[in-house]
Amino acid sequence: MDYLYIVATLLFTVYGQLILKWRIAQLGPMPIELGAKLKFLVLLLLDPAIFSGFAAAYLASLAWMAAMTKFELSHAYPFMSLNFVIVIFLSGWLLNEPISLQKIFGIGLIVIGTVVAARG
Repeated sequence: MDYLYIVATLLFTVYGQLILKWRIAQLGPMPIELGAKLKFLVLLLLDPAIFSGFAAAYLASLAWMAAMTKFELSHAYPFMSLNFVIVIFLSGWLLNEPISLQKIFGIGLIVIGTVVAARG
């Protein structure tokens, strides 16, 4: 049950990253002029999908605080590296971002490192 806090932290963090990237890609690039930039940023802050990404970050923080009541930081924190793994695969699948052999190799190293660190 205690590991659910770590899993929740991972899932909320990944959701937040993916939804922010997806929605910002739909809204287009940031304008160059200062006034248009400010208007764009306000539009982002008021967007329901963007807001849900911020809410997910907040929920991830709450889940992480709960995890900290159950685990030593040195045990729990290596699991956060799995965010890289999950985001790379889901951004490839959901956002059609390329997944190179270098990324796959890096993911393998991250997973191995996470296992080693979590056991130590």
